[in-house]
Amino acid sequence: MILVNKLTKKKIAHLGLVKGSCIRAKHLGHDIANGIKALFGGEPTRYSEMIHEARAVATKRMVENANELGADAVVNICYSSTAVKAGSAEVMVYGMAIKFLK
Repeated sequence: MILVNKLTKKKIAHLGLVKGSCIRAKHLGHDIANGIKALFGGEPTRYSEMIHEARAVATKRMVENANELGADAVVNICYSSTAVKAGSAEVMVYGMAIKFLK
């Protein structure tokens, strides 16, 4: 499929869906600390760090997948996360790999 991108006026080819995912688990000590913090309010920073790290790894894996296809870019990127089991979460990222044509 060849389309003309309305923003760049370049012809592009869709190479297909690319994705990456990562599962991270929290440390028991951090879990206890975040539980105590939840009693008093505030951001559970260890959980935020865990999700941020998982997002970075998942994005890196998606980019590797796109490079395997010879893509120039990935567009329409979406992230999702879900609890796998108590204390762990999966972050999934996916998008459309494209190649710019001459």
